[in-house]
Amino acid sequence: MKEKGTLYLIPSPLGGDDPADVIPGSVLERIRSIRRYVVEEVRTVRRYLSAAGLRGHIDELEFRELNEHTSHEEVSDLLNMFTDENGNPTDVGLISEAGLPAVADPGALLVALCHSHGIKVVPLVGPSSLMLALMASGLNGQSFEFRFSNGKTLITDPWFLDDGSRMAIKCVPGFSMDEIDAC
Repeated sequence: MKEKGTLYLIPSPLGGDDPADVIPGSVLERIRSIRRYVVEEVRTVRRYLSAAGLRGHIDELEFRELNEHTSHEEVSDLLNMFTDENGNPTDVGLISEAGLPAVADPGALLVALCHSHGIKVVPLVGPSSLMLALMASGLNGQSFEFRFSNGKTLITDPWFLDDGSRMAIKCVPGFSMDEIDAC
């Protein structure tokens, strides 16, 4: 099997914040080293990357969109981004519209696909609207449950620890787990 690059899950600011104010310096450095991106909306990400230090270099980057309109075949084709035309490993950044990618976000499908194809996935530190809302709620953060509705079906699939306690809820907007496994 050919070696492939790494998928970096890149956080984005919530609202109009300057990336330097909310994104750690080490994450901004990583962003500047990546040349291929999977994004929800190219226009938004181009502005973000310009503000993050890539102004004047945006046209050198490759962008592919992954959103609620992306077909299963197009998602599978994203795996080709992890090697260049010479077969060398290439890192790819995944950026959501706001906050952390792959949380109630179409990027979750790419993350699952990368795991199933042995591609390393590295989440980077950044703002999370879900965690910020939980922090500000005054609720007990030890026993909350996150559920996401894609507008048609509530998709939840609990993962359990060996002792039977609930660990997390897996949700992928618009895709069933069978469809993810089929990729």
